[in-house]
Amino acid sequence: MISGINHVTLAVSDLERSFVFYTAVVGLKPVAKWARGAYLVAGSDWICLSLDAHTRTGPLPEYTHLAFTVADADFEERAAAIRNQQARLWRENTSEGASLYFLDPDGHKLEIHAGGLQSRLAALRAHPYEGLVLYD
Repeated sequence: MISGINHVTLAVSDLERSFVFYTAVVGLKPVAKWARGAYLVAGSDWICLSLDAHTRTGPLPEYTHLAFTVADADFEERAAAIRNQQARLWRENTSEGASLYFLDPDGHKLEIHAGGLQSRLAALRAHPYEGLVLYD
């Protein structure tokens, strides 16, 4: 049985640039770094940055993205840090809770979001999507 998401690995073209972006700008905590990679922690989850010559050169046209949780009280400070680094924004927020959608230096689509699954489900109950089915 699957008990959770173990980790997410992101291919990066410049390890040092991405390491600084994810630690200083996004706010992840570094736990290990080596010549071709790094492990960073987001709460109890971990991210691997992996140096890869085949890394994308810009964002893909689809909606797939990685969202990081941020407390309501910390949202504006973290969003300002991201904007101050002139990270490119890729979408306007249309969902419940505060969100900022931005790109990392390699074009990976990211989001910071104040809220969680329970607040999202409450919003769905109040304003259901077409064809919505909720499971216990």
